[in-house]
Amino acid sequence: MNKEKGNINYVKHVLSFFGIGIMLSLFTFGFAQKRPKIAYTPAKDLTLVGKVASTENIFHRVDTNAFAGLPAAVKKRVVQSGGLAVSFKTNSPAIYAKWCTAGTVASATMTSVAYRGLDLYIKKDGRWQYAGVARPREGQTCASTTIVRGMDNAEKECLLYLPLYDETTRLEVGVDEGSTVQAGAYPFQKRVLIYGSSIVQGSSASRSGMAYPARLSRETGMDFLNLGMGGSAKMEKSVADMIASFDVDAFVLDCIPNSSPKMVSERTAYLVETIRKKHPNAPIIVMQSVIRERGYFNLASGERVRQQNANVKVEMVKLLQKGVKNLYFIPADDFLGHDHEGSVDGTHPNDLGFDRMIQVIKPRLVEILGTSIEK
Repeated sequence: MNKEKGNINYVKHVLSFFGIGIMLSLFTFGFAQKRPKIAYTPAKDLTLVGKVASTENIFHRVDTNAFAGLPAAVKKRVVQSGGLAVSFKTNSPAIYAKWCTAGTVASATMTSVAYRGLDLYIKKDGRWQYAGVARPREGQTCASTTIVRGMDNAEKECLLYLPLYDETTRLEVGVDEGSTVQAGAYPFQKRVLIYGSSIVQGSSASRSGMAYPARLSRETGMDFLNLGMGGSAKMEKSVADMIASFDVDAFVLDCIPNSSPKMVSERTAYLVETIRKKHPNAPIIVMQSVIRERGYFNLASGERVRQQNANVKVEMVKLLQKGVKNLYFIPADDFLGHDHEGSVDGTHPNDLGFDRMIQVIKPRLVEILGTSIEK
């Protein structure tokens, strides 16, 4: 009798186990069935924002084959997608992305999201608001992910920033199947080229939409075009000729951090005068180098920055005395504040440092560009 009872209990246990398994399978199947399918649209079919000029590879900022004599370090940087974004509209409750990059190893002073990831903004109440990021996969050059979900099905105006420091080779934007997606309007007006160092390119913002040219664009409505060249903005003749050739309305030169004091003295005039010849009326705004925090203790570093900034000030006076018009100067004394908390590594601003920098330069840029750019 006990044996029969044991067998019956065993059978009940097995049936119960399989019953739970079947229920879990049905639940999983049902959940999978309800999960929406994703429809992807290539970035080339949407609106690309932030291009300085057209390029064969749409994710490159400059066509390096179009300009002779560019230094190798410059060629490496200008094919990276820092400052580029995709504008689109959708009524999808979720937004997804599939993208590939060249696989550059992220810098120790930057997040992988800023270096190789994507950063989404959605317009809310007339202002661009952060909505989500696409995280790259460790050790992989391609990834797919959900950037944001759980939204309503009203039409949304979106701006998706590309990686700051890697070369983007593929990008597709995904929405729930059945939702609409279309190219968005170009969101900014007036083309203002910012030529500069790693700080312009976005090091060390936490994500690509936090780089200072991107923030300036969203906050002013002007199109600040990111031509940051990490470590390589040294005002070479070939680079000056390239910069002057671009069809833009104004120029911001934030290249002093990469240029030695000697380079500043020898090359600033050629850069400014070359731009002026090609663009007789365009505002040219020259910025001093950010004060490097490490220079308060590393005396040689501190002296180098002081000499860079002193030399560019001298060059500005000379250019103005020569009659160069519509030339402006922004000193760097207050860029990072004065509590020494505005950098990641003593050189590159953190998000706090970038915010402080923007508070200094934005009013001046708006004042100059709002009145000086030809209508």
